[in-house]
Amino acid sequence: MKYYLAIDIGASSGRHIVGWKENGAMRTEEVFRFPNGVVRQDGHLVWDIAALFENVKAGIRAAFAKYPHIESLAIDTWAVDYVLLRGTREVLPCYAYRDDRTQSVIGEVHRKVPFETLYAHTGIQFQPFNTVYQLSDDLVRGRLEGVTDFLMIPEYLSWRLTGVKAHEYTNATTTGLVNAATGEYDRELIGALGLPQQLFCKLTAPGSALGSLLPEIAAEVGGDTQVVFCASHDTASAVEGIPMTEGAYLSSGTWSLLGAKSPHAICTDAARRANFSNEGGVGYVRFQKNIMGMWLIQSLKKELCPEMSYDDVMHAAQESAFAGIVDADDARFLAPESMKAAFESWFDADKRPVTIGDFFRCAYRSLATSYRLALTELSTCMDKRFETLYIVGGGAKNSYLNELTYSLCGIRVVALPIEATALGNLSVQARR
Repeated sequence: MKYYLAIDIGASSGRHIVGWKENGAMRTEEVFRFPNGVVRQDGHLVWDIAALFENVKAGIRAAFAKYPHIESLAIDTWAVDYVLLRGTREVLPCYAYRDDRTQSVIGEVHRKVPFETLYAHTGIQFQPFNTVYQLSDDLVRGRLEGVTDFLMIPEYLSWRLTGVKAHEYTNATTTGLVNAATGEYDRELIGALGLPQQLFCKLTAPGSALGSLLPEIAAEVGGDTQVVFCASHDTASAVEGIPMTEGAYLSSGTWSLLGAKSPHAICTDAARRANFSNEGGVGYVRFQKNIMGMWLIQSLKKELCPEMSYDDVMHAAQESAFAGIVDADDARFLAPESMKAAFESWFDADKRPVTIGDFFRCAYRSLATSYRLALTELSTCMDKRFETLYIVGGGAKNSYLNELTYSLCGIRVVALPIEATALGNLSVQARR
């Protein structure tokens, strides 16, 4: 029996999941879980990258304690964020995508390269936190001086385990700097933006081996194994883990990613206007759109009723009759000091949500409305009608949101409450 380890790290938690093939199906066991989240430091939102790596090692140690012979491991995380290195030293802090530091440079980036041109080259939707804007802020503030390496979060963690620096294709596409036609970093764009060319290396495909654990790491975690690249953007792994041959998908977590597999990038004016992305998949393009997602629910719960379960929150929403909705993708909801206040600011004083149920009903209905719009845009851009929507991630467990999605979108909803990201991570490893 061959065992594989998926290290799946999201913006709020990380999981170490061991998988093995049994009777043709992938069986899994979670062996370690840890909390994750942004930290406010000197007025900015950052990641505690040192603590993140310690948790990665702790989970590998837990996996070896139960499964002494692990064939390989691979790491997937959220997209767009990265670590800069000067040799072997990190340039800190490691900024989080929800930080607002890019606001002052977006206009300058678009003066150098209009967004229409950026999209024609890369097919990546506009988001203020895209890596291209983060790196441009680094350039303006001198953070790139003397920098030898730029590694996305999974690449950085893999380097810490193996000593090998490499760049993985699926996550690289989220930077807004990879050419949609060639599948490599776009040298023309990088030059036009004034970014150091040497930071952008040849891209490596999912399934590629990086190497064994460093001797000191192997000694610390109690075993040795091969570190490989899965589809290291967690959504790329999630889509790879969905048992689908047709239809559209919705990866419903902190972010909601709604889209469909395409054999090629779609960089049309209609796709740009709809703000759809062409992101890397395992042998296909993920033509998809970012929607604010369960972040709305998570933030409201943390502020309004941390003692309530998510089921309780859902039932409170079902009991409310509040009819108002918000634009779930409005910038005010990205990283507010108070999500409650952000929701209230959308409405006139006499039309605001009042009860806990009102706030959550508003959030759920707003998300489902966003899904309906995105599905309509997806069909238009791909010139294709979709009959089925496959939902995975934490949101797949929310029966109320699934019912709203079915009702508003008029599409067959298949909710799959599975660890799709881990399954996709493991399947790439097992196919090597």
